[in-house]
Amino acid sequence: MSKKILITGGTGFIGHHLAKKCLKFNWSVTSLSTKKPAKQRKLNKVKYKTCDLFNDKKIKKILAIDYDYVVNLAGYVDHSNKSKTMRSHYYGCKKISEYFLKSKIQKFVQVGSSIEYGKIRSPQIEKKTNKQKTFSTYGKAKLLSTKHLLNLYRKFKFPAVILRLYLVYGPGQDVNRVIPITILNAIKNKKFNCSDGLQYRDFVHIDDVTDAIIKTLRTNKVSGNIFNIGSGQPVQIKKIILKICRLVGSGRPQFGKIKLRKDEISSLYPDITRAKKILNWKPKINLNLGLLKTVNYYRKNG
Repeated sequence: MSKKILITGGTGFIGHHLAKKCLKFNWSVTSLSTKKPAKQRKLNKVKYKTCDLFNDKKIKKILAIDYDYVVNLAGYVDHSNKSKTMRSHYYGCKKISEYFLKSKIQKFVQVGSSIEYGKIRSPQIEKKTNKQKTFSTYGKAKLLSTKHLLNLYRKFKFPAVILRLYLVYGPGQDVNRVIPITILNAIKNKKFNCSDGLQYRDFVHIDDVTDAIIKTLRTNKVSGNIFNIGSGQPVQIKKIILKICRLVGSGRPQFGKIKLRKDEISSLYPDITRAKKILNWKPKINLNLGLLKTVNYYRKNG
């Protein structure tokens, strides 16, 4: 039987890839965003709705459908504006979850972030309640969203699940992240400034992330849980940049030209045991293959 899924933030990088995968299952896909999709992200069979979550009159009409699943990817990508960041990532999550509180949705997946852990030492392990302090407005907004949803689960059995993503990458990502920035500079054989690159991060391919979301939607008795979604294998940023330059065959990274933030975490990666055991999920695309696919995409599409 065909499922009906609502993806808030469905015009973004992750939302686009998720919508494309859902269409392969012949699901009815609705995307809710504040803007129309870019030309390269528009999918013919997706119903695109544009509306601010706080426009009560318009949003009620859009949400009047009996959706089976909701995946919340909504939120401003630019986190420099603190009030917009808090409004879209926390109050937006609160608003959309409360709209569905009395509905019969089977699953509400909140796409969270590794930054919710603050400075808890890696490998980071999921906890239902978090007393740690985050160090950014974005981190605070995501953590408050997690706490809100877990509270709805405890009080009303609201079918919320939180997926804490690490560094997602892959074809079609906006050029505001380290991997696409490096690839495009390498293709053009440009000099480009970098930090010293000594920090360790966890990178997970977009196809593995959308697989994790689908597994979460289809797995019973996982509501009220948090799952880390990453590779579980940290890699030094400098090695990533040099690996990309080798794959491309050009590029001139200038290490040490960008200063690290004072609150920069030196090592950030997850324990993914819970996702493996409960969701029966594990990443399938290793870093070498994932980077090759991504480089090939940008070579072809620019």
